[in-house]
Amino acid sequence: MEIQEYRKVYKNLDRLILILLVLVLPIFGMIYLYQSSGKVTWNLPELPLVLGQILTGAGVGLLLAQYLLFRKRVKAVFQTDDLLVKLKIYAKATRERYFMLFAVALLCSVGLLFFGSAIFNVIFATALFFFSVGKPSPERIKTLLKLNAEDAELIRLASRPD
Repeated sequence: MEIQEYRKVYKNLDRLILILLVLVLPIFGMIYLYQSSGKVTWNLPELPLVLGQILTGAGVGLLLAQYLLFRKRVKAVFQTDDLLVKLKIYAKATRERYFMLFAVALLCSVGLLFFGSAIFNVIFATALFFFSVGKPSPERIKTLLKLNAEDAELIRLASRPD
C-alpha cells in the first residue's frame, strides 16, 4: 500500500501541471493571434508605457524567483531520510514553481494584449521552457533528490499508470 501514497503525490502534481498549462496556452495563443492578425480591434484603452515596463520587470523577476526559490526549497529534502516526506517537499516546491510560472504566463498575456511588445513573447517562451524542463519525471526526481536505486525504483513505479 505504500506505493499508493507515492502515486497519489506524483499523480496530483502531474495533473496540476497539465491543468495550468492547458489553461494558459489558449489564453496566450488567442492574444498572440489577435496581435499577429492586425485586422481585429478590441478598442482597448491606451495604458501608460510604464505599466508595460512594470509587467516586463515582474515577468522577468518571477522567472528568476521561481528558479531560485525552487532550488532553495528542494534543499530541504536532504534533512530527512523518509522518501515520502522528500517527495512531498519536492511536490510542494514544484507546485509553488508552477503557480509562479502560471502567473508569468498570465502577465505576458496581459502585456502582449495591451502593449504588443515582442518581449512578452520572449518571456512567455522562457516560461514555457521552464514548464517543460521542470516537469517532474522519475529521472528528474532521482537526480534532484539524489535518491538511491531502491528509492528511485519506487518513484518510477509510482509514476507508472495504474
